[in-house]
Amino acid sequence: MTKTFQGRVVTPGTVTAEALVSHGGFNTLASYQMALMFGDKQVKCGDQNNADLYKKPMIGKALCLPETIGSTTGGMVLYTACAMGKQPACMLFSKPIDSLAASGAILAANWTDAKMPVVDSLGEEFLAYVKDGMKLTVGENGLVTAES
Repeated sequence: MTKTFQGRVVTPGTVTAEALVSHGGFNTLASYQMALMFGDKQVKCGDQNNADLYKKPMIGKALCLPETIGSTTGGMVLYTACAMGKQPACMLFSKPIDSLAASGAILAANWTDAKMPVVDSLGEEFLAYVKDGMKLTVGENGLVTAES
């Protein structure tokens, strides 16, 4: 069964990847800090306050989340992850993206070779429907297709 969700394109691109879902806010600094500092090749989430993601590999996944939370360094951490090739395949937000995460994604799209489409405003139904391991496809127009 497939279901589609229409969002707003923040950074363009197309990708198909396996979903990794967080129902709570995503703390970019806490999630990436250990992986970026100590060279974790799987980029396991280091945020012990995020039970959905803690210790799960994030690299190459379709990271599905409501919003980012935490430090004002979040945008720079996201940019750095992209610059190091340790980014998720895409970031899919149920809510409108915040300015810090948007800045990191936009800088990465323009200043690195990383390919990381970002789509926001997918709606609460998106997070309620998507489960870890589902195949998600992101289209150029912000249409996200979920296959169960």
